Amino acid sequence: MRSLLVCLATAAVVTSGCREDPERPATTELRPGLWRGILRSPGGPLPFGLNIPSDGSGPEVINGQERVRFDRLRRAGDRVIFEIDVYDAVLDAQIDGERLVGEWRKRARSGVSRLPFHATPGYPYRFAPDAANALASPANIAGVWTLSFTDDDGTFPGQAELRQDGRGVRGTILTPTGDYRYLVGDYANRRLRLSTFDGAHAFLFVATADEQGTLTGDFWSRDTYRARFVGRPKTTSDALPDPFQEVALVADDGRFRFEFPDLDGKTVSWSDSRFKGRVLVVEIFGTWCPNCNDLAPLLTDWYRRFKDRGLEIVGLAFEYTDDPAEAAERLRAYSRRHGVEFPLLRAGVSDKASASAALPDLERIKSYPTTVFIGRDGKVSRIHSGFAGPATGGHYRRTVADMENELQRLLGPAGGPMGGSR
Repeated sequence: MRSLLVCLATAAVVTSGCREDPERPATTELRPGLWRGILRSPGGPLPFGLNIPSDGSGPEVINGQERVRFDRLRRAGDRVIFEIDVYDAVLDAQIDGERLVGEWRKRARSGVSRLPFHATPGYPYRFAPDAANALASPANIAGVWTLSFTDDDGTFPGQAELRQDGRGVRGTILTPTGDYRYLVGDYANRRLRLSTFDGAHAFLFVATADEQGTLTGDFWSRDTYRARFVGRPKTTSDALPDPFQEVALVADDGRFRFEFPDLDGKTVSWSDSRFKGRVLVVEIFGTWCPNCNDLAPLLTDWYRRFKDRGLEIVGLAFEYTDDPAEAAERLRAYSRRHGVEFPLLRAGVSDKASASAALPDLERIKSYPTTVFIGRDGKVSRIHSGFAGPATGGHYRRTVADMENELQRLLGPAGGPMGGSR
């Protein structure tokens, strides 16, 4: 399957902002400013903010304090197409009077995900208040909640951390594999509604609280995924797993082997001379993965700061597609978006069982990303599963500190010896 961006049936000229196709002028103006977007999720309306700057710079999605930029906006007559290259995702709509009407679509493991989309000028609220909400005095749901999710594959834990101001609620939900990003919504009349949309990930949480304070609800993702969840206020005994304890190395010699092609088809191996005597960080990731994109700026920063002290980084990508050209296209977009200067290798498709089979020195792949820290002696020191992104606040800062502490320990004192063998 070719890229969604390549397959767009439009004559529009690609622009970085809101300029229009001179060969097919727009018949209706696209009003700059804030818009309220709605995706029609199977679980109900999934709202988000959309900003179209008046200065011609690129549009962006708004989730609370988060701003996610689109790579470009295309115009073709009354048609507008917002694109995010790294996710192979688009909002494709027609200008219909004072509205945008169309669909969101993106590449997914099962094919192409689609949800109907519309937007109206102004962003006065996230979720529309109904009559019950307008009359109800809001109770307070702020705090930390222990959640248990159930889907077709079983049960997994989560932790919601919520802040409330009047009816407005912001926060995130952590799981052992990462987090569900910047969530924004409301709580009134015992009903909680939260959503996030970053151009590629559409999450909707809807729950009710009973008189005993138990939350019961549904989590919807994209057009197909649904999980039920229950929650209760967190106690001191509730805790998510230690991400450094989730995945074990099974190789008897303590080494982690890989051998995959880079974006030009050249094979890169764990045993290459470039890695000898150097600290190596291997990120197991996918361009489609939100927390992998959260981790990418940190890895880019590490490489620039520490490569002269003996650091090498390699990304092993497991993509939605097994077509080499398509995978390379996604990886180049990922590299451009995050300024990646270290090699990215095409390792396989995103299925965790396939990824585990491709990397037999690890017990399993439980999360994307998984980060493997390797010392100058060529042996694995620690393995970090998942990543708590910026939406998690203090968890994110602790995660970054813990991972960097491990890296600094392996690098040793600045100006120290860079020797070693593999």
